[in-house]
Amino acid sequence: MSHLLERPEPSDPARPGRTVRHAVFGSPVGDLTAIGGADGLRALYFDAHKRRPTGATFGERDDDAFEEVRVQVGEYFAGTRRAFDLELAPVGDGFQTKVWALLAQIPYGETRSYGDLALALGDRNLARAVGSANGQNPLSIVVPCHRVIGADGSLTGYAGGIERKQFLLALEESDETRAGRLF
Repeated sequence: MSHLLERPEPSDPARPGRTVRHAVFGSPVGDLTAIGGADGLRALYFDAHKRRPTGATFGERDDDAFEEVRVQVGEYFAGTRRAFDLELAPVGDGFQTKVWALLAQIPYGETRSYGDLALALGDRNLARAVGSANGQNPLSIVVPCHRVIGADGSLTGYAGGIERKQFLLALEESDETRAGRLF
């Protein structure tokens, strides 16, 4: 588990009185910013993340506090890690956290549609709401929102950009799937 140090975080209204730190580290898809506190990892953002908050909410930089996050993300990109073992503390409303919990259950190398997730929540009509919650996921890669696709198999929006989504899905493809592709 990640060991995160504490600092007052007045700029985080969703978590008053809590603490926050951050780290930045490189990856094959660009720099990643990890944000967290004593309660766990709250966010993992790409450098050009569409919904990335301002640096004012990141707290003090402390790369050592996020060493385990960096190691596990590195293992993921090296192909030796298929699931993360980190204490997570994303901030979201009740519906968002339900959707994020479903995202975390999508196995490595597999995809689900927004409709599939809506059905898992008990109402196929929730597909758009699922899409919205998916887009608000603050834990890119760790909570694999990149594994959600359109009902027709198309790659739909991704806060890190479609190119990153394509990269992550290709990274997770099995050797058998790659061997079966003609192009």
